[in-house]
Parts: sequence; structure tokens; C-alpha cells
Amino acid sequence: MADKAQLIDRLCAEARILPVITIEREEDILPLADALAAGGLRTLEITLRSEFGLRAIRLLRKQRPQLCVGAGTVLDELMLAEAEAAGAQFIVTPGCTAELLRAGVYSPLPLLPGISSASEIMLGYALGYRRFKLFPAEISGGVAALKALGGPFGNVRFCPTGGVVPSNVRDYLAQPNVMCVGGTWMMDRAWIRQGDWARIQAASAEALQLLDS
Repeated sequence: MADKAQLIDRLCAEARILPVITIEREEDILPLADALAAGGLRTLEITLRSEFGLRAIRLLRKQRPQLCVGAGTVLDELMLAEAEAAGAQFIVTPGCTAELLRAGVYSPLPLLPGISSASEIMLGYALGYRRFKLFPAEISGGVAALKALGGPFGNVRFCPTGGVVPSNVRDYLAQPNVMCVGGTWMMDRAWIRQGDWARIQAASAEALQLLDS
């Protein structure tokens, strides 16, 4: 588990912002990934919320090996196994169950469990987890919650996701227990449907520039 935490740390340090992607059309997979990558976002979380999620992971791992591609919205052991078989390089869940947490311990992939409370952190902590996704971040207390959780869980770090936007992203990343953030604002659904890949590339670059301004 310590090795997996190091993998997550390295992944998040390189990503800084993790695009949370739901594929609605198969033809969007490659151009969307290319637009995000051209803007500097090369670590992608492909959610399994649509029928194209696993297909997207397989395609990107085959045709875009330079990208780091993970599976998100993994809800149970079956979905975890499917994501592993598709070639996912990391796993993200929106919440946690005892069964899924245990499966993650034995999975070859690093798993980032979703939590929204101290009790959920403790469930994962007992199994060796030290890295979590705070979700939905804003509704769960946002920056104030991260500051409070930093007291009893001094060696735990988080990827806040849900409600992270340009106006608060720097506040999140300023917290010492935040390793990266997840978001969707750089790929508005309307832009994807219109095939406005240049706009997505620009928004991705602007998102990263915002962190350095």
C-alpha cells in the first residue's frame, strides 16, 4: 500500500489537475484526449458512467500510450476487474465500501477511494489507505473540511473533486494535504458536442497557467 501511495503521489504531482471525463460518443474519445493533452493535461480519469468508458480506456491505452489513463466511477469489484482488464493505470471511486476497499488492497493498481467524512477515511485507513478523493468536495465542506481533516489525519492527502472551478482551484491546491484536484470545467459538454477541440485545448492550458499565476 505504501508503494501504491507513492504511485498516486507521483501521478498527482505530474497531473496537478485531473480531468474527469465522461464519454458520450465514441468518436469523441481520441480528439478530446488529444485536446486535453495538447493543453498540458496528460493524466486522464475516464469515468465508467457511460457505455463508452471501458472502450475509451482500451483505445487510449493502445493508441495514446504516452498518456496516463485511469478509470473513475468504479462502484464495485466487478467494475474494478473490468477496468483492470481494459488497461486502466489507476482507479478512482466516488465512495467506498468495505468490499471495494479490500479488493483495492489486492489489486495491482493504485486505488483512490472517494470519501466525504472522517469515518470513511478511518475505514480506508485501517486497510492501509493514505490517499483519498474528497467527493463531492464543495458540498462536503471544501477547503474548511480539508483544514479540519488535516488535524487527526496528518499523513493523509486528498484529491478534491466536485465543485472545483477556476475561482477556487488555487485555494484547494494551497492546502498542504491536497495533492491534486479533479475537475471538468476545461471541457464543457457543449464544446465537446460541437467538436470545439481548440477551445478545450485553450481552456486546459489556461487551467494550468492559473496555478502558476
